[in-house]
Amino acid sequence: MKRISLYIFCTIVLLAGGCTMAPKYERPAAPVPNQWPTGAAYKGMKADAAAPTMQDLPWQKFFTDERLQKIIETALKNNRDLRLAALNVEKARALYGIQRAELFPSVNAVGYGTKGRVPADLTYTGQETTAQQYSVNFGVTAWEIDFFGRIRSLKDRALEEYFATDQARRSAQILLVSAVANAYLTLAADRESLKLTTSTLDAQEHAYKLIRRRSEVGIASELDLRRAQSQVDTARGDVARYTQLIALEENALQLLVGSPVPPEFLPPELGKVRPLRDISPGLSSELLLGRPDILAAEHRLRAANANIGAARAAFFPRISLTTTFGTASADLSGLFRDGSSTWNFAPQIIVPLFDARLWSLYDATKVEKNITIAQYERAIQAAFRETADSLAVQGTVNRQIEAQESLVNANAETYRLSTIRYTKGVDNYLSVLDAQRSLYGAQKGLISLYLFRLVNEVNLYKALGGGA
Repeated sequence: MKRISLYIFCTIVLLAGGCTMAPKYERPAAPVPNQWPTGAAYKGMKADAAAPTMQDLPWQKFFTDERLQKIIETALKNNRDLRLAALNVEKARALYGIQRAELFPSVNAVGYGTKGRVPADLTYTGQETTAQQYSVNFGVTAWEIDFFGRIRSLKDRALEEYFATDQARRSAQILLVSAVANAYLTLAADRESLKLTTSTLDAQEHAYKLIRRRSEVGIASELDLRRAQSQVDTARGDVARYTQLIALEENALQLLVGSPVPPEFLPPELGKVRPLRDISPGLSSELLLGRPDILAAEHRLRAANANIGAARAAFFPRISLTTTFGTASADLSGLFRDGSSTWNFAPQIIVPLFDARLWSLYDATKVEKNITIAQYERAIQAAFRETADSLAVQGTVNRQIEAQESLVNANAETYRLSTIRYTKGVDNYLSVLDAQRSLYGAQKGLISLYLFRLVNEVNLYKALGGGA
């Protein structure tokens, strides 16, 4: 009969262990359109349903430049922010293990011994005596039987928080990869700008020397000479500025990488960087639901949902069990003799009759869920905006580059013709000066547009959720 009762008790415990009072989770509807924006700004964007999604495309396949790949690999190993994110994942997993262990009893072994003098007026014999007692017990102390799922809900919350932390680590990795790529491309663009500025300075110095000789023989005016000198000084200042920017960007890149970057890994010029792989945003905006930051927000929402279950279970009775068995004796040598066994069985039930804090806690958990819903929806909206912005740039940047390339060609021809007219005495040097400034500005603008196109592709990689 006792064995049957034990089986019934264990069955009740196991069945109750699967209960939870958390509300059924339902994913909120995405507060964004199902399709990407359309219009004049998006005519040039790529939307191929057969193209791989960013979640299925490793970053090594997207960033095809070998130097950049090596720098990213080094950054993933050495970046301290990413290392902290990984350690936070380990911490969250350990905290989940602690919370999960609350479902199981803790079995302890306790050895106990006392010895003391009892005065004569406290003994039945009227004589002083020395009392001693020894015991060894094994048992469970204050194990809460989770009939209403309070502990299980807390365990589910800890699990979802662990998942959210892991997605935050993935998001940190994507941000690191994109930040390294943008720093690499910016450094390459500034190196190309330095090359352009240096060649412009050489041309300006050559023109200045020529005008100075013409001025010495009375062919060129003092005004033309000073205008040519101003161009030389401007170019010299630009060379110093880009030299400074390159040094600063190398320092920033080393901080992202977490270690010095070998010179052979640095980009020579923007034109020598291998292009990034073409990617498609797909046909539906539901792709954004796979972004790590959105998945992390959803896991936090699930954690808040589980927390409601724990708050609900707090209104119901809590049953705990303390039980021990062992041996006891007045002599240490008699601990394990026949007839020295002991046992203790002490169940306890706590029924909350009135506790205003429980209602406030329950209200707080519902508000917390509403907050996490708003955060989840905001994360989706921000992701949609980031992707839409990148698609708008993708649809228009090539047209901007075509116009800028045509502008560079036109200014180059204007500069050539102005130089010829000046050397033949048909026009003054002011026309040459204006043509030089226009050509230099157009060339720098073209480099900026090349960089803008590449950086936007990196931003689209990040907006669509990156790759493993």
